[in-house]
Amino acid sequence: MVGFDTSDDACVYRISDDLALIQTVDFFPPMVDDPYLFGQIAACNALSDVYAMGGDPKLALNLLCVNSCLGTEVVGEILRGGADKALEAGCTISGGHTIEDPVPKYGLSVTGFAHPNGILRNDGACQGDVVVLTKPLGTGILLTALKADFIEMVQCGEMFASMTALNAAAAQAARGLTVHACTDITGFGLLGHLYEMAAGGGVTIRIRASRLPLLPHAQKMAAAGMVPGGAYRNLEYVKPYLAVSPQVSQDRLNIAGDPQTSGGLCFALPEEDARQLTQRLGRHNIPAWVVGDVTAANSSILELMA
Repeated sequence: MVGFDTSDDACVYRISDDLALIQTVDFFPPMVDDPYLFGQIAACNALSDVYAMGGDPKLALNLLCVNSCLGTEVVGEILRGGADKALEAGCTISGGHTIEDPVPKYGLSVTGFAHPNGILRNDGACQGDVVVLTKPLGTGILLTALKADFIEMVQCGEMFASMTALNAAAAQAARGLTVHACTDITGFGLLGHLYEMAAGGGVTIRIRASRLPLLPHAQKMAAAGMVPGGAYRNLEYVKPYLAVSPQVSQDRLNIAGDPQTSGGLCFALPEEDARQLTQRLGRHNIPAWVVGDVTAANSSILELMA
């Protein structure tokens, strides 16, 4: 049903008229020193792809690369972090594979299921839709600042809470609504993932920089130059397709390109459905922000307005 032709978040295989299988994989090196926290974040990030496709994760396999210098206690904490998040998601980790590697890495290969009619794709945005985001931005910038000792761990509590929050509730809240497109915001940043959504749908997406939700200290750290190299690569990638208003600051542009880890879901849906979505999420104390809208295609696939 879904392959790699539109750079979607996972592949989808129809098993029967009422069952589709969703398959994805993601793993990466540690971005924090705490092994348990790293395991949680990596698992959340991998599970998110299934939620972005409209499914529920059910089975997973651990993917673990370990340095021989790491003790069994550290490795156990990484795996425990992943196992706890999988358990929270109702997903069974049924094994995995480990290899020796100088750079530790961890993640999951995840299998999920959905009804074929409930599959969400990243390429169906329609003129008149609004764009809703379910997590604030700035993880790449804050992690860069943390590594450079520009910020303390204690100041990153809200970021870690966001990164370890499953996108399950956001996905569930969208069910039954007219969702034309959905993706999760991860390594390509908000602009990179919305470029894929706009290009796939043959539309233009306008983002309002002033409406972008930011994690605490993200703006300050961006202004201090704590911008990861991935943000500049993302911005270079979308540059031919992006029109930026002169009123948009460089800091906001960098944040829009900032690579996210375990970011939120991003929906394109009619305004009334977006209103219902934000109300449903609000009842569960989950924030959501309308950050832009979808227009007919013009000379720019993306527009970043003030």
